Amino acid sequence: MNILIAGDSELTVYLSQLLAKEKHNILVISKNKEVIKRLESDSDLMTHYGDSTSVSTLKEVLKRRFDLLLSLHVDGRLNILTAIIAKKLGVKKCIAKSHEDEALSAEYKDLCKEFGVDFVVSPEKIASKEIVNLLKNSAATEIFEFSGGQMSLMLVRLEKNAPVIGKSLVEIASENQNLDFRAVAINRISKTLIPKGGDRFEEGDLAYVISKPSGISKLLELGGKCHFEIKKIIIAGGGTIGRLTAIALEKTVSVTIFDMNPECCRELSECLTTALVINGDVRNISILTEENIKDVDAYVAVTNDTETNILTCLIARKLGVKKTIALVENLEFIDISRSIGIDTIINKKLATASYIIRFTMNSEVVSTKCLTGIDAEVFEFIAKTGSPITKKPLKKLHFPEKAIVGGVIRNGEGIIASGDLQVMAGDRVVVFVLPQAFHLVDKMFKA
Repeated sequence: MNILIAGDSELTVYLSQLLAKEKHNILVISKNKEVIKRLESDSDLMTHYGDSTSVSTLKEVLKRRFDLLLSLHVDGRLNILTAIIAKKLGVKKCIAKSHEDEALSAEYKDLCKEFGVDFVVSPEKIASKEIVNLLKNSAATEIFEFSGGQMSLMLVRLEKNAPVIGKSLVEIASENQNLDFRAVAINRISKTLIPKGGDRFEEGDLAYVISKPSGISKLLELGGKCHFEIKKIIIAGGGTIGRLTAIALEKTVSVTIFDMNPECCRELSECLTTALVINGDVRNISILTEENIKDVDAYVAVTNDTETNILTCLIARKLGVKKTIALVENLEFIDISRSIGIDTIINKKLATASYIIRFTMNSEVVSTKCLTGIDAEVFEFIAKTGSPITKKPLKKLHFPEKAIVGGVIRNGEGIIASGDLQVMAGDRVVVFVLPQAFHLVDKMFKA
């Protein structure tokens, strides 16, 4: 696919490089010389220095045919304007990123669509939804639901007490009949492998598992985890992510939200009904102690400072909080953050990429998830009549080695994949994919 990316942000660099790895033809237009310089070192990318809101500049760039525009400037208004002009000049599909609060409303998105902006994406809204989902599934390190929860991808860290430690997949299957889940990947010492029957789990492994709702309790049991109810949470950071998370949770759990900015606290007090808003610095342990943090079930750090988020999560953990979630913007910090004890990492680049990637596939993709801390993705495809995936049972297909089918959703019911499974047209198929196999898997679902 020919993709035009406009922007001056870190997300511009990340998505450009990611999509280039997936064999797309990428051209990046930017007025940020540092962005251009970083991307020019990548031989798979083309760059153009210029203003994406200039009609003459876009006309020059769009002499080539583009299937998709991604506008990823820091300023969301530039993205909307870029998308409107690009659509008028012939780009098939235009997606704009926006941080503005009004971009969260359905009315705003409908107006943008009328002007030619196909989708408006809010990284903060996506990140907030991930946090809320994680707090509802307290034992999971990472979770993503497919088809309204008929099937889920869960990430579970295997502690030394996990019953599966030292056992192979074959042994686990023989000891536990009719399991409603399937391990699709193991992340071990920063390396990701798709497990075979003889592979054994080790302490500290991050196990990625596709599960039906009925299989989650057994999955957690074998992983040495137990679900606990979250009744009280502290949120550090009253920006958009913190605010949206507090709004989503305050009617069902006790929420306390901290921010250092008095004006921000005033605005939070006006939009929240039951949450307690405190103007204070969460790096001050005495403040957390005063709020009885030892009685808190979850601590969510979403300030604009990654170091503060990591540090205060560690403090919360030491003071007895059961679950910690940190917003970490630097991708290089993700492995370190996990290794020192933070339960879950949220990253806006990955969250936004998860939303956008599906628009770059030739096959029909319902949803995607870019996984945190590993170079891999999970796709939910719709199998088409005549596509290769429907021709034979899975064990007889030449399915790419760097990918694995976790399960399918058929007539609203999840089915865990086995070698005998025959994918049928109309099935929603959940596939775990390493980067080397993206385009190969895409071909399996193309009619």
